[in-house]
Amino acid sequence: MSRRPSRPVRLAATALTAGALLATAACADDDGGTTAAQAVAQPTGTVSASPSPGALTASGAKAALLTEGDLEGDWNKVSDPGSWRDSLLVGKVDVADFLTADANAQDCQRLMDGLYGDDLLGKPSGASALAGFSMGDSRLLEQVAAYDRSSLDDSLKWLASLPQKCDQFTATDSAGGKRTVQVTEASLPKSGDARQGLHVVVQGTSNGTPATLTLDVAAVRVGTDAVLVTGGGLDGGQTDSVTAGARTGTDRLKTVLSGKTPSSEPGGVN
Repeated sequence: MSRRPSRPVRLAATALTAGALLATAACADDDGGTTAAQAVAQPTGTVSASPSPGALTASGAKAALLTEGDLEGDWNKVSDPGSWRDSLLVGKVDVADFLTADANAQDCQRLMDGLYGDDLLGKPSGASALAGFSMGDSRLLEQVAAYDRSSLDDSLKWLASLPQKCDQFTATDSAGGKRTVQVTEASLPKSGDARQGLHVVVQGTSNGTPATLTLDVAAVRVGTDAVLVTGGGLDGGQTDSVTAGARTGTDRLKTVLSGKTPSSEPGGVN
């Protein structure tokens, strides 16, 4: 995967890392009803609401992260996932591509910047932890974090709108190189309280050579906390690993929020 020089780690991913982290309390819906974010971001079907969770702590966020044992294949945990930056994601969105230029172009620019900076869900309002895995030229990045509930719902609704607003557009890098970006929706297993998946393909050049970066994104809300998993690379997408990682990561987060410790045994993720 092509990368820019590392910058200081910013723990707020996935989408494929942002700022100062404080502890916050998670809460469930008072009336148990379906929120606007759930209606937009979660597929058709009824999902039982998660039990009222406790506050996500820094140690709890870390314990909820995926392990190598949870991932099938040759994924290896890395020590510096926050330093990953792919230069193919750097570019200014061409406003001329859009009929409703300003609004949609801004959303697509936010997508590109969020994928580059690993903060698609915005800045966490509380505890956060990050884990990264590599397999050949592919990368898988997971973040578990606490958020402000309204901001988290807004982020999920925004993700759900991108396949329509940003189905295909062009971005230009500082040297004038063009990148063609395609965004489609990806289905996710029915876990958590709300969820949204994306499939993003960026075609351009890397070191003067034609290259295609493929990324799969899965975001799952549990109360006021969220699991964000992004995976892929120049070898193609990692749909199965991202989907299964989001499901297992959600289960691990629920276990932590219930006051228990996730199993250290392999989770059998397919």
